[in-house]
Amino acid sequence: MRKLVYVLLGVVFGMAMYKAEAASWFRIYEMFNFQSFHMYGFMATALAIGVIAVQLIKRKKAKDISGQPIVIAPKNKSISRYLIGGILFGLGWALVGACPGPVFVLIGAGVYPMLIVAAFAVLGTYLYGLVKDKLPH
Repeated sequence: MRKLVYVLLGVVFGMAMYKAEAASWFRIYEMFNFQSFHMYGFMATALAIGVIAVQLIKRKKAKDISGQPIVIAPKNKSISRYLIGGILFGLGWALVGACPGPVFVLIGAGVYPMLIVAAFAVLGTYLYGLVKDKLPH
């Protein structure tokens, strides 16, 4: 029953993204041309919720669905890792027309070519997991 709550929250999140047109390539394109300012508000709201949620998780010592404490490890700060990662993320976003969250929203909306994108996103994540210890820090 508890897992159903998370699925329902995901569905509500997807519906909000779809209704706000945050999953639309055209709206994202307009945003980068400074023609669709509601997208900045949508992203700012998501950022604010994320910051508040992380602070609550840390302060309340929250636990995950299996009862284990949620540990948010400090990140190694370096310019190269964020620069390379940001460029790769941005290139992927530009080629596909969506970042990872909207990919699943678009699949739910019937844009089935996004299944290919989702499959390769999972494959890329798996491959990264295999080589991450061999990459420079």
